[in-house]
Amino acid sequence: MMKQYIEEAEAALLHTYNRYPVVLDRGDGVYLYDIEGKKYLDFAAGIGVFALGYRNEKYNDALKDQIDKLIHTSNYYYNIPAIEAAKKLKKASGMDRVFFTNSGAEAVEGALKAARKYAYLKDGCRDHEIIAMEHSFHGRTFGALSVTGNPHYREAFEPMIGHIRFAELNDFDSVLAQVTDKTCAVILETIQGEGGIYPASEDFLKKVRTLCDERDILLILDEIQCGMGRTGAMFAWQRCGVKPDIMAVAKALGCGIPVGAFAMTERVGSHSLTSGDHGTTYGGNPLACAAVSRVFDLFEEEGILENVNRVGEYLGTCLDKLAEEYAFIETVRGTGLMRGLACTIPVGGIISRVLEKGLILINAGAQVIRFLPPLIISRENVDEMVGILRECLDEAEG
Repeated sequence: MMKQYIEEAEAALLHTYNRYPVVLDRGDGVYLYDIEGKKYLDFAAGIGVFALGYRNEKYNDALKDQIDKLIHTSNYYYNIPAIEAAKKLKKASGMDRVFFTNSGAEAVEGALKAARKYAYLKDGCRDHEIIAMEHSFHGRTFGALSVTGNPHYREAFEPMIGHIRFAELNDFDSVLAQVTDKTCAVILETIQGEGGIYPASEDFLKKVRTLCDERDILLILDEIQCGMGRTGAMFAWQRCGVKPDIMAVAKALGCGIPVGAFAMTERVGSHSLTSGDHGTTYGGNPLACAAVSRVFDLFEEEGILENVNRVGEYLGTCLDKLAEEYAFIETVRGTGLMRGLACTIPVGGIISRVLEKGLILINAGAQVIRFLPPLIISRENVDEMVGILRECLDEAEG
């Protein structure tokens, strides 16, 4: 049965993913099950999406209720779930204006457009520049890809959008060297995800924030993977108090329903995008926004941030011990429940092997094992994960 479904998928779907040979069927808590009933401990959460775990009844009921009422209307009309979701996102982030999208890449696209329009309204010029970071990842659409700091992702699709410069994360001098009188924005992930779990340092963020304030440059922070509680704060930038002018968020924002958003301060909101500048057919529809609204409620009701801080610290301690035990593990990076084991060897074989043993992990580059579990995991789940991983690390070492 599994083999048949995989063959049918390979015959019908565009081959843009190298999928693992598993057909998943259902989930419960922090576990997934394939169509043959095999159980997997999930430490990837759909790439950081399913923060609340699987079969959360309060979340599911909110979606079922909304499906029976109204799924879609378009943005020609108001709908209550979008209003409620925007209010809750504003409260959690301290931002002032929200635009709901269908994905994280679209959130980045909107953020870039807002920054360019903000600069255009100041001087009427169309050649403004954006500084992005090397090794970053912001998405696969043309704008998001243009500010993604990995030439391999871009080269087959060039030319990208113009006037993009690249600097090094945590090297303020490299940012300063790229600034010109045409610079309108700096975009960076508060923690680089796909690039290998590299957090931006507090000192670096504060220096970039000061630079932006001094020169009226907009700071765009991409919180798509590291936001929504993954670091123990609702948004990673809140850990060091460096507030962006524009923020992109997605993934766990809807906990499985495809939804993203970009949010901005009132200063940017009132001096950038206006009627006709930007739009989306599905963005902000009642179903997606009902999910967003319920997610914020459940984060509070179920003490999600407290659990991330408590279990995240334990996960970090356990990974530190593994790094001490195995010579090919160089370091542990990240914070909260966004961690990476950086190795001196390719990790693809290890990830395939743990999958065979009932553990789902993913990589962040060829030599980093990435940990993005549901935010509801327990210490016992961490112990179970470490037990399986240690067996496979022993095999890799041997």
